[in-house]
Amino acid sequence: MAKRSAPEVNAGSMADIAFLLLIFFLVTTTIETDAGLNRKLPPIEDQPEDPPPLKKKNIFQVLINQNNDILVEDEPMEIGNIRQAAIDFIDNGGQDCDYCQGKGDPASSDNPIKAVVSLQHVRETEYATYIAVQNELVAAYNTLRNREAQRLFGENFTTMEANFNDGGYEGNKESLEEKITQIREMYPLKLSEAEPKERE
Repeated sequence: MAKRSAPEVNAGSMADIAFLLLIFFLVTTTIETDAGLNRKLPPIEDQPEDPPPLKKKNIFQVLINQNNDILVEDEPMEIGNIRQAAIDFIDNGGQDCDYCQGKGDPASSDNPIKAVVSLQHVRETEYATYIAVQNELVAAYNTLRNREAQRLFGENFTTMEANFNDGGYEGNKESLEEKITQIREMYPLKLSEAEPKERE
């Protein structure tokens, strides 16, 4: 009986198929990116050699130790109370602030422009605690900015910023930018994040 030869498989198009699959997976795959903190560095400006001294009463100190205990102005405090404490400090209205609604405590900040919030931690502080405290401090500024934007312009400051950054916004962007700048000048975000300390 005669041997039959096995038919050859035409593999000429295999390379094309592999190439198309490769392109398909490259196009359809999503790559996870870490969402970082939304922070912009201030523009470089010519600074005087000796910066003006800060009065201690204009500094709101927040410290986090290795046990994730929070000290605000050397007093223990829970995370849930930090926002209001920061608002009371920033919006104190001690001097030259006709829009402040604080009590005018002489031991607290002079006004929002001079107020500085200082956040410091030790190296063993948990990251989640540090971020939670930082979020509360930023939220204090956002609360004050929203309040003033609502009072002056009848709009929420957060919404104004979102509209300004939205490419499809059809309103007057120049006018919106002026409003945002005005609110930021009233309540400048002065959050100083100091170098971590060694364990206490």
